[in-house]
Amino acid sequence: MKKRNLLTSLILTISLAASLTACGSQGSAAAAAQTPADTGEAAADSAENEGQAEGGSEAEAPAERVSLTIGVTGAMYDDIWAPAIARLADEGIDVELVQFSDYTLPNNALNNKETDLNAFQHSIYLNNENEEYGYELSPLAYTFVIPLNLYSQKVSSVDEIKDGDIIAIPDDLPNQGRGLKVLEAAGLIKLKSDADFSPTLDDIEEYNVNIELEELKGNTIPSALPDVTAAIINGNFGLDFGLDPDTAIYKDDVLPREYWNLIVSRTEDLSDPDKVALYQKVIDAFQTEETEKVFNDTFGGYFVKVGWDEDLIADYK
Repeated sequence: MKKRNLLTSLILTISLAASLTACGSQGSAAAAAQTPADTGEAAADSAENEGQAEGGSEAEAPAERVSLTIGVTGAMYDDIWAPAIARLADEGIDVELVQFSDYTLPNNALNNKETDLNAFQHSIYLNNENEEYGYELSPLAYTFVIPLNLYSQKVSSVDEIKDGDIIAIPDDLPNQGRGLKVLEAAGLIKLKSDADFSPTLDDIEEYNVNIELEELKGNTIPSALPDVTAAIINGNFGLDFGLDPDTAIYKDDVLPREYWNLIVSRTEDLSDPDKVALYQKVIDAFQTEETEKVFNDTFGGYFVKVGWDEDLIADYK
């Protein structure tokens, strides 16, 4: 009788142990199955708590970068604008220079909203284009002034130019007028006393030397140098062609405000405060010591900063 009770007790003990083991295994498995979800929820809770601890809200997304295109005429602008472009990139503004081979193209592109700004012209040229084509473009800031020199591969001085020699001049009226003033200052022609600020061929009163003036597009004149006696050449095209300003047979020293180069935008954009603020950043990035250093070190002072202390868009701020 005692043996049967002992055996029965032993069986009950083993069954109970097995039952407890099985429950323990199921509990461990359930816990293991729940661990990834529980861990993820805990991590999310932890991250949320950290975010609340740091600022009480989720982290703000980084500001979107802004892209801007600037129309220019000549490879020299790559060097001139390099410091400003680097500075603007640090501020989240990506600038692309759009190169044009002819002066008649950048304002047309800007007017048609193919570019955002341009930087290649002086006031006389801008005013003439606005009037002739009905553009509504406005100056934002001054950049620099460059001379319009007389070059030659056939003579070494103006005194060597003789009757019958051919002088090439730009065919666009603003630069042609400026070129005629250079020829007058060089003693080759005399302009009428009542000639406009930007004279034309009709304003020539007298030829001190019976030269022949050949009108050519500004970007083609440097390559035409071997075919003419001398030529009036715009600084940017001369530099692209590899002309050294020191080799000019006559240097332009008539540099009034009307010939100061500009950064230009569409007039309608100046009614948008965000665009005005953006354009001001472009101006500030350009008008720096780094840019002036390029003028002096890369181009030997051929470009001279002017008007950097003048705020041309004050009325739009």
